[in-house]
Amino acid sequence: MGATMGEVDALVKTSEDQVGPAAPADRADETRAAAAPAWTAAAESVERFILTVLDGPSAGLSRSSAGGRCSIGSHPLNQLVIDDPTVSRFHCEIRVDPSAGARVVDLRSKNGTLVDGVRICEAFLRAGSRLQLGSATVRFDSATERDPLPPAPATRFGSLVGTSRAMRDAIAVLERAAPSEATILLEGETGTGKGRAAEAIHRAGARRDGPFVVVDCGAIPANLLETELFGHEKGAFTGAEARRVGAFEEASGGTLFLDEIGEMASDLQPKLLRAIENREIRRVGSNRYQPVNLRFVAATNRDLRAEVNAGRFRSDLYYRLAVVRVTLPPLRERPEDLPALVGALLEQLGVAPAAAASLLQPDFLDELRRAGWPGNVRELRNHLEARLVLAPPDPRPAASQAETTAYVEARRAALAAFERQYLDELMRRFPGKVAQAAHAAGIDRVYLYRLLKRQGMRSS
Repeated sequence: MGATMGEVDALVKTSEDQVGPAAPADRADETRAAAAPAWTAAAESVERFILTVLDGPSAGLSRSSAGGRCSIGSHPLNQLVIDDPTVSRFHCEIRVDPSAGARVVDLRSKNGTLVDGVRICEAFLRAGSRLQLGSATVRFDSATERDPLPPAPATRFGSLVGTSRAMRDAIAVLERAAPSEATILLEGETGTGKGRAAEAIHRAGARRDGPFVVVDCGAIPANLLETELFGHEKGAFTGAEARRVGAFEEASGGTLFLDEIGEMASDLQPKLLRAIENREIRRVGSNRYQPVNLRFVAATNRDLRAEVNAGRFRSDLYYRLAVVRVTLPPLRERPEDLPALVGALLEQLGVAPAAAASLLQPDFLDELRRAGWPGNVRELRNHLEARLVLAPPDPRPAASQAETTAYVEARRAALAAFERQYLDELMRRFPGKVAQAAHAAGIDRVYLYRLLKRQGMRSS
């Protein structure tokens, strides 16, 4: 849980310079360094609750909720901070849904989370439930009143659309954060629109006239990611026949978007931390640091707090990235957004109103609402494209059996024609920039290479 919308005005003035570095093994240094909480998008008006620490070093500590989420742990970025060595940095989180009630989710803590004596991954809570976190016991009590949160009226931010409260609150935080220079961490499942959110942040910020550079940390081999980020000098390694400018320098004056930051190898994380803190980089093979002037936006489909607990992600890098945290909700949790989403996606695809009409009918929208959408908005877009390609043709005079093309052949030809046209337009827009093209298309870079090869097209 982060700021409620009433707290955003105060938080927007918090710069990342107020959050200092810390060694992962030194909890005291972490406490001195993490001076401000991260933002998160607020939830709908929800029932309040009270958490009270019953035993351990923090016995007697009590906190009232202020929104729909509350994280508990020993790290200062939690809403309930328990100073106990047996409690993980980010131990668990309480999430309140207006209709389902309160539940606790373990964040892959070292000692686990027990609810009324039962070890859980996720469990609903009742008034008086006792949570065991290491040697600390926390009592959960529900309150009679609710937290009224101010409305978030905006339903669009760049290409992101949504009328649900969860999406409108996320958009409200994005709108406030975009004009600042604060580093933003976008969280959410694959396909929820993190890439489009990052691009919208760039276009709404003061650096909109500068470059927007995308680095997919999950698609680039670990041994190549350092030179992708920082560049290299001629002769730095075998095959380095010329000096190469990295993404940090390429993004100078603009925004660097680090997608899937949770996939970054641990040995590269300290170098990224230094670059973000000091705004300077050193090319591979060089002895000289040089300043860079850019803004950072990162995205992940993992819970980095759990990755910190597991030792796979540095805690100091996490709170450097999480100055502003925004979680984009999965599509299955906002079915009321489907009409607006379908309309926006059809508009992005350039579909004529007549062709789009059948995909905006109530029966079709009801069909969409019943789907699970594990791939979220990206899957929805692909589904709409497929329906358009495979839609029955316009009525025309019946052809003889000899003149009728077999269904399989007709489908293959239609898909191939669509695929080639789409790829041709995509690569004209991003000549020689496969990573950015894949990001814009919402597909993996390796898959884009495969599509280009299948169509006999060059990537540059």
